[in-house]
Amino acid sequence: MGAVEHPGDLPPVEVSLSNKDMRSGTANHSILSIREEEEAGNFLRSIPTRESLQCPRGSVMSFHNIQYTIKQSHGPLCKRTTVEKKVLHNVCLLDVLAARKDPAGLSGQVLIDGFPQPPNFKCISGYVVQDDVVMGTLTVRENLLFSAALRLPSSISFKEKEERVTQIISELGLSKVADAKVGTELIRGVSGGERKRTNIGMELITEPPVLFLDEPTTGLDASTANAVLILLKRLSRRGRTIIFSIHQPRYSIFKLFDSLTLLALGKVLYHGLAKQALKYFSSIGYQCEPFNNPADFFLDVINGDSTAVAASRGDQRSLDNGGTGGGVISDEEQNVDKSVVETLHEQYLNSSQYRDMREELKKVELSQQNEQGKLRSMNKVTYANGFFTQLYWVSIRAIKNLIRNPQASVAQIAVTTLLALIVGAIFFRVKLDQSGIQNRVGSLFFVTSNQCFSSVSAIELFIKDKKLFVHQYTSGYYRVSAYFFALMIGDLLPMRTLPGIIFSCISYWMIGYQAVAGRFFFFMLTLVLVSYTATAMSLAISAGMNVVAIANLFITICFVFMLIFSGLLVNLPSVMGWLNWLKYFSIPRYGLTALQVNEFRDLYFCGEEPQKITASPGDVADCSSNATQFGEMCYGETYLCSQGIPSTNWAMWENIVALGCMTAIFLLIAYGKLRFMKKFT
Repeated sequence: MGAVEHPGDLPPVEVSLSNKDMRSGTANHSILSIREEEEAGNFLRSIPTRESLQCPRGSVMSFHNIQYTIKQSHGPLCKRTTVEKKVLHNVCLLDVLAARKDPAGLSGQVLIDGFPQPPNFKCISGYVVQDDVVMGTLTVRENLLFSAALRLPSSISFKEKEERVTQIISELGLSKVADAKVGTELIRGVSGGERKRTNIGMELITEPPVLFLDEPTTGLDASTANAVLILLKRLSRRGRTIIFSIHQPRYSIFKLFDSLTLLALGKVLYHGLAKQALKYFSSIGYQCEPFNNPADFFLDVINGDSTAVAASRGDQRSLDNGGTGGGVISDEEQNVDKSVVETLHEQYLNSSQYRDMREELKKVELSQQNEQGKLRSMNKVTYANGFFTQLYWVSIRAIKNLIRNPQASVAQIAVTTLLALIVGAIFFRVKLDQSGIQNRVGSLFFVTSNQCFSSVSAIELFIKDKKLFVHQYTSGYYRVSAYFFALMIGDLLPMRTLPGIIFSCISYWMIGYQAVAGRFFFFMLTLVLVSYTATAMSLAISAGMNVVAIANLFITICFVFMLIFSGLLVNLPSVMGWLNWLKYFSIPRYGLTALQVNEFRDLYFCGEEPQKITASPGDVADCSSNATQFGEMCYGETYLCSQGIPSTNWAMWENIVALGCMTAIFLLIAYGKLRFMKKFT
């Protein structure tokens, strides 16, 4: 079993635990020897099998010459300079071992059972992230079954997958809460410890050769954290390799460690058996005080603020300040801390632990001489199931999440219904007079704008569940395309279609538009398409973003400018030519224009329609003709012509086609941003 411990002010300190022991030397060469009694074989498995599930075995991990370089930019945009900087001490080694680090700037080699790490290692191994990545609206069993359905191959029957889920639930002690929802901000769910065990179970479904955990005790009280670590210890004794990071563990947790790796400023300060760590530090002059937690003692030594460090360097100032270094750390004291790390690193290089580790590493290096220094690509993602299986399960999850999330479903329907009633009451029974023209245009503008702004809620789709998507995609749960289409099925179709239908059914008849079935259904179609297009634009803008507020700001600004060119606030034919082209990017304009043609054709606003006319108003197809011959603003066609809108059937349907094309373009942009977004830390 393995762990990573972090000190207060310095970079990460690595603490590793395994079901046997680990041996390591420097940050350049380390080996994690897990199951010495087993013969190390070539690790080439791409997906779980029945045999791998029935006979779990840990794998031997070793890493060689790991280096990491980042590019830092300085200065203003016009004079920006880029500098490369080695920041191994800023790299979480856990991410490197788990193949979850951006390979750009990363060099070196990680071996599994003495062979190069397979390109799809992140899909084969298990990785429990610090933040929970389970669907809170699903039950514990449903979350685990989701993992089993997508990560176990189709060669394993669904019944066997259900049995595997039941086995994991029993092994993790989750039987009592198996059918309870995990919980969200609005839904009361399981406890923190049970939630963490559910996250662990999601990864144990495939019986991974190595299980990584990023600070599994985060957010847990001391008792619950201890219970989780005891569980991990028990799992490691059953043939699993477990490596994790942790913050300042209590002694009851520390004594569970089998092996210990301490890192600071990118250098290894100790690697070996955890129970021998105190003896080692004592041998180099750092004595742990009675009743002090060894984990706290190690962190104090590395930070340079313990009484042991003060006694070692004869610095009485630290003792006078209670062993804390005086509170405020000066530049001189920071340099002393660096010298402490350098000293500890040199002492470790001269230790017997390092020499023993180097001897074992040589055996691995001899078999991999031709591969040393080459870091294999870790970008490959493999899947255990096909596209349609993934689409089915992700869609089922999306629909369940929608039904069980009242904030997203019930509340939106209720607000839509209330708003439709209010709009219907304000514009109730519009008349066929001059006021009827204004009221009709105003009501059509309002319903079109409402469909746009009500779609802003879609920005949470990609942002809220971004961590969940990134983790599950890189772990091989599903393809980007399956996730994208499942969201369309689970959100775009129901939550953008149903509100439009409800709003149309209520407002259309209350306002008193033309009581013709064809016009009513065209009204409904237009509202739904406007909602689709606005939602697609929201998704295109928010995809890849991390903050909802920023995405919300961008989308709101876009809609405000679109409203200006919608055709109500400004007469579009009067806009200067060099600005007039902006109207083609206005979603409300297409919706409002289609609805105006649909409603104003064949309407007469000057009392009774005259019986003797030379031409039918419906025949006025060309606005260049003298439409005022039918009376000044008496015919709906006259108003349409004043707005530069022809009163033909194509004048309606061309806007529908435009909305459909814009929806497709925005969805393509959203998919592209999801497909090519950075999915590594």
